[in-house]
Amino acid sequence: MVYYESISAQNTSLEARELYFNNTNLKDEAPHVLLQTCNRIEVYKGEGDIPDDVIRHLFRVTSGLESALPGERAIQGQVKEAYCQACENYKLPISMHKLFQAALSVGKRVRSETEISQGAVSHSLAALEIMKDEEVDFAHSLISIIGVNKLTEDTIKFLKNKGSQAIFLANRSVEKARMLAQATDCEVCDLRDKHKFIAFSDILITATSAPHLIIRPEDINPQKKLLIIDLAFPRDVDERIKSFPNVSLYNLQDIERHISKNITLRKHEVVKAEQIIEKEIHNLQSAFQKRKERILI
Repeated sequence: MVYYESISAQNTSLEARELYFNNTNLKDEAPHVLLQTCNRIEVYKGEGDIPDDVIRHLFRVTSGLESALPGERAIQGQVKEAYCQACENYKLPISMHKLFQAALSVGKRVRSETEISQGAVSHSLAALEIMKDEEVDFAHSLISIIGVNKLTEDTIKFLKNKGSQAIFLANRSVEKARMLAQATDCEVCDLRDKHKFIAFSDILITATSAPHLIIRPEDINPQKKLLIIDLAFPRDVDERIKSFPNVSLYNLQDIERHISKNITLRKHEVVKAEQIIEKEIHNLQSAFQKRKERILI
């Protein structure tokens, strides 16, 4: 029997997800698919029959219906990456292959046949909205970004569109930072000099994949006005910094709470997406049944 274990933004706090991340052995030797994003950690295990509720859950996840930002597109690629990684590491059972291949197909179908992703707000756009609310002067603010990935790349593009001129990029791999900086016309900083570039920054945005804190209280001048947006999971920035009188700190949970969703459009499109998912669950189970019958003949 195929089953899954899940901890996500839908059912736990950011703190609980970090605790699970830090105290769970995610390197199980048995064949499995590990889906790990900023909003969820899920492990799919087992072989043989797959209950409808397991199929339905993964189909909903891949379609963006279980995301903190309903309809977001990134989850489709994250599910694909998790599946491909599992294929490299393990000999997955046929039922697991069928499940994930069907889920990726359903995710594409939902987005092409509904408007669930129309106007969907990304974390990078939400960060931009927070900066607007904080009355940031984009043209004259010094902005430092830590981390090189799709999220920081999108953030830089949005900042450039708002007129930002002074953007500094740091990363554990200086070469990766240099490549993105050249493509987006930014300056590169050495992460080892974080206390230096943070000292002259008006805004600090972090989005690394580090399993530990990157920014601690001793890295920050409590007397300097600073806006920090921590988009990482687990968090990059020590929460104690939030107590500094001149620092405004937003973490991933704050970002998601801040987001204003187009509820009317989404509710209507969610119903359409759910109808597609139910049909595809039936199709997948029918395919499994036909395969069993062929084996028995």
